[in-house]
Amino acid sequence: MTRPLRDVPAHALLDALAAALDGTGPAVRPLASPDLGEQPDASAAAADVRPAATRARPVTTSAGPAAPRPAATQAAHVDERVAVVVRTSGSTGEPREVLLSGAALRASATATERRLGGPGRWLLALPTHHVAGLQVLARSVLAGTAPVVVPPGPFRPAAFVEAVTGFGTTDRRYASLVPTQLVRLLDDPAATTALTTFDAVLLGGAATAPDVLARAHAAGVRVVTTYGMTETCGGCVYDGVPLEGVDVTLDDAGRVLLSGPVLADGYRGRPDLDADAFVALPDGRRALRTHDLGRLDDGVLAVLGRADDVLVTGGAKVAPAAVEAVLAGLDGVREACVVGVPDAEWGQAVVAVVVPREGDVPTLDAVREAVARRLGPPSAPRHLLAVRELPLRGPGKVDRAAVTRLATDALGAGPTATDPLAVGATGTDTPGVGAAGSGRGAGPTSRDDRTTSPPREGMQRTTSTGVHDDAGVPPAPTGRSGA
Repeated sequence: MTRPLRDVPAHALLDALAAALDGTGPAVRPLASPDLGEQPDASAAAADVRPAATRARPVTTSAGPAAPRPAATQAAHVDERVAVVVRTSGSTGEPREVLLSGAALRASATATERRLGGPGRWLLALPTHHVAGLQVLARSVLAGTAPVVVPPGPFRPAAFVEAVTGFGTTDRRYASLVPTQLVRLLDDPAATTALTTFDAVLLGGAATAPDVLARAHAAGVRVVTTYGMTETCGGCVYDGVPLEGVDVTLDDAGRVLLSGPVLADGYRGRPDLDADAFVALPDGRRALRTHDLGRLDDGVLAVLGRADDVLVTGGAKVAPAAVEAVLAGLDGVREACVVGVPDAEWGQAVVAVVVPREGDVPTLDAVREAVARRLGPPSAPRHLLAVRELPLRGPGKVDRAAVTRLATDALGAGPTATDPLAVGATGTDTPGVGAAGSGRGAGPTSRDDRTTSPPREGMQRTTSTGVHDDAGVPPAPTGRSGA
């Protein structure tokens, strides 16, 4: 048996989702709000998602009355079990549609409610066409509550504080955020105070730096880190511990396997992807084979990073997530992403791309020393770039492919005039990217000596002067992951 599948814009999603979950309506495929596009830090509030009975029409914005919105249109049919189809490209960049059953969404919402201590009212601060924002709506529908919606526009602390005033004094409060949003709120005293009023703040979508979590806990924010993906109805492991009914195991390569009632039915029209992603465990249970490497300590999962993110430099393996965790603990670093760029000598050169705090860019020497001390010399970045912000995709995840392109351009021929971030010297008022340094040892074979074109105006390059023994000599192949 099948049921209709309808594309539903954000403003109509809450009612349509309720009908999809109780079986009285078709399955839904959430659409991105035209007001948001793919802005990862923007709130889903550009479209009013309250129940139709409480919503005034037409929707009015600062630009005036909105144009009439077309009704949701039928797209296709799916299996009758399927309630929601979520478009995603994951971290591979390959578009796919994930089939989520009503049973899986209910299992996820119920397990979340039990883990957090009971039903409550949710804050919606994420796009509803991504699973994290969708789950805020699903949990609200199943709990019989209406979400409090962050006002339209890019996510800003003032808008968050305004939204929090919409909660009742007796409401149990929950929120779901991504790390970028949490960092912005912790940098604002009023927003931090508002955050402390929540009974739980789910944090997912990307890895969170340890110092950010420490700041949140010190401020009294009840953060719960989550791990999961669209194929598991969002987060299914909270603070390293699986939700009720979810099991976590590792395969022989250390990849994380997830099983339980929260698993997706598969991918729409892609049996090839189903066969690759979903596997049978030795006991016959169905599991999702993720692309993440993990470690289990007494049943608590530590995610070590993506298997395909591992860099190989001079024959040694480097885990970007481990290096990022060290960088995030340095004074002056607000956010960090570590990528590899092609290098004739090393194969890949490790590059640290950082968002500094208030213009205070750490030196390459300081970065290399800190990383080498914690993880060993092979993991120490050879280049350091400072940027205003990291490119993001989806619901606030760092776009590693875009960061890699940015680093490659800045360290090679340089970005063109049409690039969104122009290169500028570190410590100047030039907006955009600053090349804080190159870790290659000085000498006749250094990149700078081999550069055939003159450096761009405003570009500053410096070289490491033997802070580490490996500054100019490739490390011996050790096979270390750096973790």
